[in-house]
Amino acid sequence: MATDQEYRDKVSALMPEIIDELKAMVAIPSVAFPAFPAEPVHQMADRAVAAFQRYGVPARLQEIPDGYPAVWAEIPGPEGSPTVLLYGHYDVQPAPKEQGWDTEPFTATEKDGRIYGRGAADDKSGIAIHLATLAAFEGKPPVGVKLVLEGEEETVSHLEGYVADHPELFQADVMVVGDMGNLTVGEPVLSTDLRGHVKAIVELSTLQDPVHSGLFGGAAPDALMALIKLLAQLTDDDGTCLIPDIKATEWEGTEYSEEMLRSNAGVLDGVDLVGTGSIASRLWSKPSISVLGIDAPSVDEGGNVLQPRARAMVAMRIPPGQSEEAAMQSLTGFLRDKVTGGVHVEVTENKKSPAFHQGTDGSAFAQMRTALKTAYGEDVGLVGSGGSIPLLDQLRAASPEADFVLIGAEDAALSHIHGPNESVDPSEIENMALAQVLLLQSLAQG
Repeated sequence: MATDQEYRDKVSALMPEIIDELKAMVAIPSVAFPAFPAEPVHQMADRAVAAFQRYGVPARLQEIPDGYPAVWAEIPGPEGSPTVLLYGHYDVQPAPKEQGWDTEPFTATEKDGRIYGRGAADDKSGIAIHLATLAAFEGKPPVGVKLVLEGEEETVSHLEGYVADHPELFQADVMVVGDMGNLTVGEPVLSTDLRGHVKAIVELSTLQDPVHSGLFGGAAPDALMALIKLLAQLTDDDGTCLIPDIKATEWEGTEYSEEMLRSNAGVLDGVDLVGTGSIASRLWSKPSISVLGIDAPSVDEGGNVLQPRARAMVAMRIPPGQSEEAAMQSLTGFLRDKVTGGVHVEVTENKKSPAFHQGTDGSAFAQMRTALKTAYGEDVGLVGSGGSIPLLDQLRAASPEADFVLIGAEDAALSHIHGPNESVDPSEIENMALAQVLLLQSLAQG
């Protein structure tokens, strides 16, 4: 059995070729949204299969009905050893140039010690972590491994239904999800909580057709004004979500400073933050609400008319412990009940994603905490995430007793996932890969 230092040296020696592979993957615009071409998504799946096969991993494509294929590998472990499922995804968000990119989004660009490009962090860095981990064992890890790389995490996932229909394929003792990250480069954390997500579309109607605002304004009801009044009731003056019966707690783990929040979110000078309580609580253990879109005339196209109809998509992030079904009922009920003046209202449910919580008392969780401390040389914090990964709920149903370990290279400070100038620090990939190698070795030792 190799020593920690020998594993560290082995992972370090692998990094140049792992980073080259990451750059090649970034160059593939694998956006799985329905309006985007399918060929790059399939190209990326094939690229991932070939990359793992080069290191002796029996990777292949697993067809997912009605969706893009998953990249799948199953490596049996020695008799009596646990099975570890390694999860990541190979699809990415769109990257329109008008977002404000300083580099070509689908050309990996090295700058200031980081690699820029769409997917460099979310989540092709997770693929790189798993690739380096299995390469360090030359494709023969000391425990059983199931590799699952999803092709539709950023859009409507068909893998969720596949897991529900075939839970036996995804059973494991430990689930390692490589789609998270530290708050700051070099300071390791484990994510224990992910907020859930519910979305609804509300449409208000007041008139049969648009009418002249001069002739009828002041008496005839304008649907857009009615919608604005409705949306203004979603929060109080502090910006706290006012949807009733939604659980909220104070975060007890690692803190998230106001300075870090202002920097990471790009809050403009002089603009107040919203919500109350600690920043970590507002981000991870309390609900938040936002308006994701409004259908109304643009400023350039606006005429002197009252609008007969207006609609908006309203989204609420819900904390762990909150049922997404009950949250959706509270949201849709609120939107209906707060409309006054006889305005016609139609509320349509759009999407429900459950929140997620992982306890800290599991043996694998403790072993990963030790592995991260060894890899980074720093104590390990506990954080949450405002985002959601709906598949985790199905994986937990497949293996209710499994420990979940949520890690990744997507640091909150600089990665800018889903936005312009997404990037990753290669040292995070190296340290996370080393930690994962040490975890598998520790699990093999019982």
